Amino acid sequence: MKIRLIAMSMATALMLSACASTQRSEEVATAAPPPPPPGAVPGSIAADRDGDGIVDGYYSADGIYHPNLPPAPPPPPPPPTRRGERG
Repeated sequence: MKIRLIAMSMATALMLSACASTQRSEEVATAAPPPPPPGAVPGSIAADRDGDGIVDGYYSADGIYHPNLPPAPPPPPPPPTRRGERG
């Protein structure tokens, strides 16, 4: 009885495998790449020259390296006014 059951299941698997398609569908949707960071030049490639995991600049399409400039520090606070009560 067990041999007959095993033979039936193997025959069924063989018949179903003949129906399977061996071609892969190339119509798989790919995710869009993430948007470039602010200030990036379209067509550029990010560069990490010192290997610390932080983008230091970028290579433009013509192969020239452009370093990222650090953001400007905020302006100093205004001086205190001379109005008001004095101690």
